[in-house]
Amino acid sequence: MNILFLCTANLHRSRTAEGYFRSVNNKHVFQSAGLSEKYCKQYKTRLCNVELLEWADKVYVMEPIHVERISQHTEERYLAKIEVLDIDDIYQYMQAKLLEKLRSSTQLQFLNK
Repeated sequence: MNILFLCTANLHRSRTAEGYFRSVNNKHVFQSAGLSEKYCKQYKTRLCNVELLEWADKVYVMEPIHVERISQHTEERYLAKIEVLDIDDIYQYMQAKLLEKLRSSTQLQFLNK
């Protein structure tokens, strides 16, 4: 399964999710990106595009606003693939509390195996 993690800038949350799950699960393919062109340019991180959304079998976003951003550009085309993890933008890359949130998320339990 192709799994895409998205946050605002692809700086902390989505990159952490991609790196962590890639290290514990080799049954799936993981990628991450950001949804803010401004911040992705500022931090030189990967910006989400339609090709990534097409590639993904499942898309996990960190906040409800991320679903809105995707639907602004693609309407309802990818909404069935998306789940919201409800992880606020208060964590640093690979921060222990962020890793714990990812590990304990009921939506992501199948990836911890």
